[in-house]
Amino acid sequence: MSAIAELAEERVVEGIYAVARKQRLRTKGGDPSGRIDARVWHDVELLDARFAEGDAVRVLGRVEKFRDRLQVDVRTLEAAPESDPADLAPAMRRDADELEGFLEFIAAEIAHPGLRATVLRFLDDRAIRTALRRLPGSESHHSYAGGLLEHTVGVATICRETAQLHPRLRNDLLIAAALVHDIGRTSELTQGPTFRQTDEGRMLGHVHLGLRLVEARAAALEPEVRTELLHAIACHHDARAARTAEAAVLYHANQLDAVAATRPIPE
Repeated sequence: MSAIAELAEERVVEGIYAVARKQRLRTKGGDPSGRIDARVWHDVELLDARFAEGDAVRVLGRVEKFRDRLQVDVRTLEAAPESDPADLAPAMRRDADELEGFLEFIAAEIAHPGLRATVLRFLDDRAIRTALRRLPGSESHHSYAGGLLEHTVGVATICRETAQLHPRLRNDLLIAAALVHDIGRTSELTQGPTFRQTDEGRMLGHVHLGLRLVEARAAALEPEVRTELLHAIACHHDARAARTAEAAVLYHANQLDAVAATRPIPE
């Protein structure tokens, strides 16, 4: 199979790829993320009926340059039902097993029994673990399969280090909030290659969905601790709403990890 990131002009393309977006346009480039435009100029009606957005497809074509961007001129295309499209989505470069191990290590450091039990209810859920590996952090940062796992570890690590520098912070509350702050993404987004919002996600958003998920698993927590945990999650995109130091730190840790993952650096 021709890897998208390695494609060059005039190269023949043959392989199985995932359809991230499908559009019908009237007549009038590859990148490191593993995406490239593919255009069908001939037999449009025939080929259009063979696949849908989100499918895995077998493609034969040739790389050309169009408006200074690489694209694939598709010669033939057919569905590849034997392939899982989610496995073909752009993925993180870090080792997922290593990240999961560090996630478990940080969770094990939580001393408060109720907070630790709340976090472990998510980490022991196979569906949640799969979603962390397969979903992006968001559309704007960590926007690849496994980005949610990478971002969660990043935010939790920043919070852990900050709590060590500032002992006045309640470490257990801060770490627990960091580990589940984006858990609502598991209900908001579909798996690759499209990473579309679910109907529930579009209407409610990941913060609201996360609060609902955490509240359902935190019933045994003392009311005050549960309220502060939910408050930190609720404010992780709104610094002005933060009423505790832990909520404010989580907001800034979330922002810092997102910026560090997306801002370009000089070569």
